[in-house]
Amino acid sequence: MSDTPSDTTTDYKSTVFLPRTEFPMRGDLPTREPQALARWEAMGMWEKLRAAAKGKPSFILHDGPPYANGNLHIGHALNKIHKDVINRAQQMAGRDANYIPGWDCHGLPIEWKVEEKYRAKKLDKDEVPVLEFRRECRE
Repeated sequence: MSDTPSDTTTDYKSTVFLPRTEFPMRGDLPTREPQALARWEAMGMWEKLRAAAKGKPSFILHDGPPYANGNLHIGHALNKIHKDVINRAQQMAGRDANYIPGWDCHGLPIEWKVEEKYRAKKLDKDEVPVLEFRRECRE
């Protein structure tokens, strides 16, 4: 062995079996994703999946909202990926697993504000009709 680097470089490409494929070397997802979504829309893919699941036993994963009081990190992605994989596995196992992620991360603080309004007016929240309370929260 020599301590000096060699001036010749080895072309390893010719030493590795690389199968021929139609897949591009780069995914180009910003261009391809809208095309895939349009194709699925034209095929009625969502409607077909919902029709195939009709009448099957339900699988419901209660997914709460993400925490809105901190920076995004890899844990947020991992959490959503796990839930997506679980739901897809349940769907493939023959269950109706319609995954609807939760995003109501501001509901409770809004309710507190409405309750503060009630307290200022000397009203008890439990005496206000539920539909009226919900309407005020939406406003």
